Amino acid sequence: MQGPTPPLPLPTDQLQFAMPPMYDSPDDERRHRKERLAGALRIFGRLGFEDGVSGHITARDPEYSDCFWVNPFGMPFKHVTVSDLVMANQDGQVVEGRYHVNQAAFTVHAQVHAARPDVVAVAHCHSVHGRALSALGDLLDPISQESCAFYEDHALYDTYSGVAVDTEEGRRIAGALGTRKALVLRNHGLLTVGDSVDAAAWWFLSMERSSQVQLTAQAAGRPVLIDHKQAVATREQLGGDLVAWINYQPLWQDISRSEPDLLS
Repeated sequence: MQGPTPPLPLPTDQLQFAMPPMYDSPDDERRHRKERLAGALRIFGRLGFEDGVSGHITARDPEYSDCFWVNPFGMPFKHVTVSDLVMANQDGQVVEGRYHVNQAAFTVHAQVHAARPDVVAVAHCHSVHGRALSALGDLLDPISQESCAFYEDHALYDTYSGVAVDTEEGRRIAGALGTRKALVLRNHGLLTVGDSVDAAAWWFLSMERSSQVQLTAQAAGRPVLIDHKQAVATREQLGGDLVAWINYQPLWQDISRSEPDLLS
């Protein structure tokens, strides 16, 4: 006896798949970037990435390209809302908002943004495993699929001169980053960039986890490296900002649905 006819596959154009939105006006795009910035800060707060007043994510304004939205100085990441965000100019002067910005951190971000007009967002926090990796002065090795996304696409800023407060230090950090997506700041932590807030935030999250995996594997024994050809091929598949944006969407959906007050 013949069984029932199986259902036919649905046409792929009837299936939903999120892609980065496009906007007709700077106001709409500004609102979008601010929402994603507030959400990323809350996610970082959940994960314990802030340490006192250290740690920032900046997002370039879509209309005023030399101005950047940033979290308010001294406010817990987990409390930030869209209306709390501050816009500062290239010199760190507040042009919109009610709060101060951390001048030391903003100096670095501003110089990275200036050197990389393709970059929308910059993320830097004093996360535990990122700091541990940086204390070793090491880069990420290609020992996992995720770490291959950074293969030959991140660098080491191999110096430490205290809290970065001057423009020249920011320029040197931007120079060390070059055209890459990420930087290990020796004895300091991690810094990532992206063409969206989502991408920059995802690269930081993935880099922090990759640091944890590497440190754990090294503590247990001798990690087996993925060979150069396969590491490059994996980076080409997984190392683009669009892939980072897609990977980040479940985190955005979770934070925006569970904490909708961030949009206020």
